[in-house]
Amino acid sequence: MKKWLMFVAMAMLVFVLAACTANKEAGKDPEKTDANTSSEDEGKESGEEASAGDKILFMNNGQEPTSFDPSIGFDAVSWSALNNIMEGLTRLDENHQAVEATAEKIDISDDGLTYTFTIRDNAKWSNGDPVVAGDFVYAWKHMLNPDTASPASFLAYFIEGAEAYNNKEGTADDVGIKAEDEKTFVVKLTAPNEAFLNIITNPSFFPINEKVATADPKWHANADTFVGNGPFKLTSWDHDVSFEFEKNEHYWDADAVKLDKVHWAMVNDSNTAYQMYQAGELDLSDVPSELAAQLKDSDELRVDDQAGLYFYRLNTSMEPFTNTKIRRAFGMAVDQEEIVQYVTKNGEKPAHGFVAYGFLGPDGKEFRDTVGDLISYNPEEAKKLLEEGMKEEGYTELPKVTLTYSTSESHQAIAIALQSKFKEVLGVDVELQNVEGGVFASEQKEFKYQMSRSSFLHDYADPVNALESFITGSSMNRTTWSNAEYDKLIEDIKNETDETKRWELLQDADRLLMEEMPVFPLYFYNQTTLEKPGVTGILRHPVGYVDLKYADKN
Repeated sequence: MKKWLMFVAMAMLVFVLAACTANKEAGKDPEKTDANTSSEDEGKESGEEASAGDKILFMNNGQEPTSFDPSIGFDAVSWSALNNIMEGLTRLDENHQAVEATAEKIDISDDGLTYTFTIRDNAKWSNGDPVVAGDFVYAWKHMLNPDTASPASFLAYFIEGAEAYNNKEGTADDVGIKAEDEKTFVVKLTAPNEAFLNIITNPSFFPINEKVATADPKWHANADTFVGNGPFKLTSWDHDVSFEFEKNEHYWDADAVKLDKVHWAMVNDSNTAYQMYQAGELDLSDVPSELAAQLKDSDELRVDDQAGLYFYRLNTSMEPFTNTKIRRAFGMAVDQEEIVQYVTKNGEKPAHGFVAYGFLGPDGKEFRDTVGDLISYNPEEAKKLLEEGMKEEGYTELPKVTLTYSTSESHQAIAIALQSKFKEVLGVDVELQNVEGGVFASEQKEFKYQMSRSSFLHDYADPVNALESFITGSSMNRTTWSNAEYDKLIEDIKNETDETKRWELLQDADRLLMEEMPVFPLYFYNQTTLEKPGVTGILRHPVGYVDLKYADKN
């Protein structure tokens, strides 16, 4: 099988924690729950059971999964669980590469348009049924069916006929997927796509047992009806409280699975989860923001990169950001190192380009290191560019600039830091505007803001996923910026089958985006996690989901 993009570092939205109180039973082994047991005894009891017999990992999912229908559960609170009770044709392995999973063999036509997957003879569902090609046909068409309203359907638009079917302009029969026989699944693409095998590691492309789903459309809603094909099987689900996995004896690679059980609490308050971690009721925990400085040197702290970044958009249709030099002046007035050191203070890496860390090219080198710093703090150059831009536009005074951010203490702290820096470096008084989150998202899409905060997290493991956001007319653009050269670069990237040439085009796109600067980056995201000694083998990919296939607990 061809192997394209390799990506290191880890972590994608493993635990989503909001504010609320925990159910007092969350995190305990349900078979050992005693209403009169103290928290100290509960932690001790969990450890005793794990050492005496089964290896049980205690984790936290934050809140109730949106859905275990892989076409619907397109979010962090569903992905990590789905990635362990189901599996697609490919899977991210311990080296963070997309490799064969349920498919044992992958053949690609010379023109890069047709993929033929041979499904393993020993691939089975948790109920013992064989996994067949028809299960993938059923699942992918279910995702694309407009009646399903899958939020992930856009990911499949590179498949022939997929977008038309999803938009009610075509039929299911027109979609370029078919089962040639029980173990042969064929996919026809509209154009070569070097990211294809990475994209289909996303849970949205997992199969669905057609026989089970046809008999019971709600098969995914409860543990006693759920059927999966992953390393673990769903054995209990107390909605809004907890759910539990057990090792799936029918999994094709069951010998690689070391854990016997995984118990997931649903505690959506980071302080409560941390207290449970201290009490031995959880083996992993996020770090409460107020304890970040205190715990930064802990031996149990694990910091992993995450494929995404925090950045600001500049509306290129609103003065003064119609001028490229003025946009670059504002970008160069930002001190990314100062932001991560004194404002966010969570060990993030400063962002000097748009593509995040975690992507290795065909030469084995990190994308970000190869491209280098494309935008950095340079107050003298910033002042010079502002002066030149104002002269080009005929400004004797810079038009009023308003920085808009969505309601959040952290967003506010960053906005205040930027406001101060723009005054210090450029001598510009920038007005701050705080807008409620829902209104902010809507108005930003309607191009109502001059300068506004934003963020991006990858849907799949390829730099083009971030860069394609800024092609002309993209719903993700939100800057009104349009550049024919950039559009052509993205088109060429999507059609280029030579790995080295494609990688060079990706670098060119990152450079051009930073030269034109419709956006300026602040920092790349990371994931900070506390992990108990003795817990090993948990995979966290830069783009992906927590993977427990190789996890162990001693």
